[in-house]
Amino acid sequence: MWLLPAVLLVGIAALDLNTAAEFRVASWIVLVPGLAAAVCGVWTTAAFGVVSLVTFVLVDSAYHDQYRAGLADFILVALGGVLATLVAVLRVRQERRMLHMQDITRTTVRAVLRPLPDRWAGLEQAGVYLAADVEAQVGGDFYDIQPSPYGTRVFVGDVQGKGLGAVETAAALLGSFREAGYHEKDLGTIAERLEIRMLRHRAHTAATDRSGEDRFATAVLVAFSKDAPGMVDVVNFGHVPPLAVGPHGVRELSCGEGLPLGLCDLAGGLPPQHRVTLVQEETLLIVTDGVTEARDRGGEFYDLVGDVAEAVAADPHCAEPRRLVRLVRDGVLRHSRGRLADDTTVFAVRRLPETEECPGTGPLPGALGRGFSDKEGYA
Repeated sequence: MWLLPAVLLVGIAALDLNTAAEFRVASWIVLVPGLAAAVCGVWTTAAFGVVSLVTFVLVDSAYHDQYRAGLADFILVALGGVLATLVAVLRVRQERRMLHMQDITRTTVRAVLRPLPDRWAGLEQAGVYLAADVEAQVGGDFYDIQPSPYGTRVFVGDVQGKGLGAVETAAALLGSFREAGYHEKDLGTIAERLEIRMLRHRAHTAATDRSGEDRFATAVLVAFSKDAPGMVDVVNFGHVPPLAVGPHGVRELSCGEGLPLGLCDLAGGLPPQHRVTLVQEETLLIVTDGVTEARDRGGEFYDLVGDVAEAVAADPHCAEPRRLVRLVRDGVLRHSRGRLADDTTVFAVRRLPETEECPGTGPLPGALGRGFSDKEGYA
């Protein structure tokens, strides 16, 4: 980056030496340390301040006394170098602070959305999260997979609102899911635990005056049972209905639409549990409303089903989780021209063939025979 101010310095000096004596531009050299302050480090900026001052003196001394810039311009260039150095110090400090905040954000993302293996617990998965606030890089969307002795559970959702409150709520729900999803046999019990956790969390945030009394979350809870390889159990908490994507096309799973987590008491109970067909070659696609409500400049919504169906018809391999997630992500960004109005999550998962072995499906070590090894990174 030092090349930019260096070229500017040489250009100003050459221009001043090759123009008439009545047209002096030597004082423009004050721009050089200013440019260096924007793109270079502190010591490089200070060096440009010194070099600029020396260059000014040498260029100015090439003219007769009546055409020299004089003391005022000398002070201007010297003061410009000092101020540019101070600006560079402030800029570098701010950049370091921003990098530190980015590290904290990445740590937060990893804590809420823990990294998942591509193949785990009998499932092949892929997911992508795009925050509407690019600088924040984290919001209220979440997804996770939890293996258990009773099968593998999947949880995808979207917390109402934005900011740290939404992140905190997502973390609370995921913590409960990871515990209940492992220990509880019945999917309805897991759903009940999640509803209770949402109510407890909302009561706590309301008691601490953090405006969380109205917060809720839409979510989809899915169970891949060992005893039903061609079926999945689904509980839908007011979320966008999942799609089954396979070589033969795209279909919406009929899993009902209950109320979001935190509002189920308004309907007199939890959403019903549905068992729906999901054959081996089909991929379960779950998205948040950041996908379905993405708009173009004309206000048209993104056609998720049509886009995916067209791609699968042209190439059945597009139903593979990684390719499917990439397809939807690119489609949303293209449709909205990169202007996301809401956090956007795309998550795709499908069963692995029974002949393939993957982590999370073998014997469960531990005193109770139910705990995963910390060394393997499983909860």
